[in-house]
Amino acid sequence: MFTFRLVPFFPVAPVVAAVLATALLFGVPSGTHAQALQAAPAQAAGSAAASAFDGVVVAVRQTVVAAQVPGAVVELNAKVGDRVKAGQVLVRLDARAADQNAAASEAQVQAARASLDVASKDFERQKQLFQKNYISQAALERAESEFKSTQAQARAQLAQAGAARTQTGFYVVRAPFAGVVAEVPVSLGDMAMPGRALVTVYDPAALRVTAAVPQSFASQTTAGVMPRVELPGLPAAAAWVTPSRVQMLPVVDAATHTVQLRADLPASVAGLPGVGPGMFARLWLPAPQAQAVAGAVPGTASSASASVSVPLKSIVRRAEMTGLYVLDPNGKPVLRQVRLGRVEGDRVEILSGLMAGEQVVLDPQAAARVR
Repeated sequence: MFTFRLVPFFPVAPVVAAVLATALLFGVPSGTHAQALQAAPAQAAGSAAASAFDGVVVAVRQTVVAAQVPGAVVELNAKVGDRVKAGQVLVRLDARAADQNAAASEAQVQAARASLDVASKDFERQKQLFQKNYISQAALERAESEFKSTQAQARAQLAQAGAARTQTGFYVVRAPFAGVVAEVPVSLGDMAMPGRALVTVYDPAALRVTAAVPQSFASQTTAGVMPRVELPGLPAAAAWVTPSRVQMLPVVDAATHTVQLRADLPASVAGLPGVGPGMFARLWLPAPQAQAVAGAVPGTASSASASVSVPLKSIVRRAEMTGLYVLDPNGKPVLRQVRLGRVEGDRVEILSGLMAGEQVVLDPQAAARVR
């Protein structure tokens, strides 16, 4: 007789699928991928003989055009961002009452001129009668006095009419120079009062960067050496600018013990899109001695501090987080949040979150796959 034995049978395909799923879920051993990751050490950034100070871009020529007379705004020809020419009409105020006063003054001038004409002819007749001894000296003097009085009144009326015409000109607000409209705090129908701002205009071709420099650092700044201006808001190719002129004010702030430094931007840079008053900037100043002066003024940074630079391709941006992958002592990549600084070529400065010598993963996508 033949005996049959039942042997359990396990399909191969489900077992392989389960193993692959487990590998995808829990990852492969970290050492396998970590050894293949390309990393580079973080290098010290900049030179210890240069320090950066936070500044702001301001306009050399900026004017707040205000009202000189009261009146309702009946015409508004300016919007924020518009380029205007010198003398261009920006705002018109209701000038009906002023126009009527000017017309009344002109009528009074005409009446005064007519009276002056009559007085002039009467004085001429009185002089002829005096020459023929028909009137006395006293009568001639009275006629001359009346003529001079009428002449003075005519001049007064003429001056008053000129003042009325000048007053009507105050109801038309014009641009003082060619520039860009930065602010229009009024709208049609608003009541303008003397001194109230109507339009703010600045010259985009004349901009400069102002920064507060510590007094101790300003006294040791190398004379004759032009600082560099960094505009982080511009592309990397145009972010670094050499100012055309630098001025350090002689007045020291008694509260912060700082000196204001002004660096004029070239016209070619000031005319670039995106460059305008209020823009953030940095002034990099060379110093003869390497000093950690960043702590003297809040908001300043010095290249003498522990700032480092890494390749730009190693930066990871996820929503509002900016970071990079750093290899821990076991060789496993760890995502770390950092604060970025200036960009120079293919490298970026790390202001905080990283120390010099730490190994930074060059391929963030490969590091993200390591569990």
